[in-house]
Amino acid sequence: MKILDRQARAQILHLLCEGNSIRSVTRLTGASKNTVIKLMADAGKACAAFHDVNVRDVQAKRIQVDEIWSFTYAKQKNVPHAKAAPDGAGDTWTWTAIDADSKMIVSYFIGGRDGECAMWFVDDLRSRLANRVQLTSDGHKAYLEAVEGAFGGDIDYAILHKVYGSSPENMKGKYSPAECIGTQKHRIEGDPDLQHVSTSYVERSNLTMRMHMRRFTRLTNGFSKKVENHAYAVALHMMYYNFVRLHSKLRTSPAMAAGVTNRLWEIGDIVALVEAEEAKVDRKRGPYKVATK
Repeated sequence: MKILDRQARAQILHLLCEGNSIRSVTRLTGASKNTVIKLMADAGKACAAFHDVNVRDVQAKRIQVDEIWSFTYAKQKNVPHAKAAPDGAGDTWTWTAIDADSKMIVSYFIGGRDGECAMWFVDDLRSRLANRVQLTSDGHKAYLEAVEGAFGGDIDYAILHKVYGSSPENMKGKYSPAECIGTQKHRIEGDPDLQHVSTSYVERSNLTMRMHMRRFTRLTNGFSKKVENHAYAVALHMMYYNFVRLHSKLRTSPAMAAGVTNRLWEIGDIVALVEAEEAKVDRKRGPYKVATK
């Protein structure tokens, strides 16, 4: 089997991170569809492992959390009638937590939108923070129990509840919500500064995700067909966003601004992570042996 060199791998991963679909990458690079998908999966695994180990003890002051919707294989309402729907088909929610100052995605989780997933997500967020923070979420009730269970009283937590007017008749069923006519800020725990109770940064990061991952683009056929590949694509994007991509306002990467790294990464560094994981697998397999009779 032909092995892609580092330059070809870097080109494919860069195209994926800039919002190209799998098939468009194959047309641009000449690589096969299976090759692109396997490289994306390998890179996603390596990026998730790196994030899990290295994004720890983050010094943050204000954290904003939110969830972004997508679907796998088919929309939830169509899953019962879909042919050969795999496990995980239907609505897929990506939970994200962003540091409002460094703009770094500190934690992310892929799953449902229920209380159990909220607990997994908030527990992971808590494990990555080095100090007490001010946390802001929307009015999703699952956060209440999850934050209490993970942080107890060691947090300044507030909810930003948006108030919407009635949708015009011609807007019902559209993607745009009704007009927001006001917000309500509620203290839940500790002493949050109401001036900084906001979800603007995390909601803006949702747009970045939709722009940089074809799987999140609405009204296309680029949606994920397997939830595992969806998770790998998200892990790759988070690595690219945190470590490689220059933030337009900060003029540095979010990971540098957060003190997690002291340099700006390149796509080649992500390729190096993939190669390091491949080397681990090769060492476990040991030297090749010639079969003898």
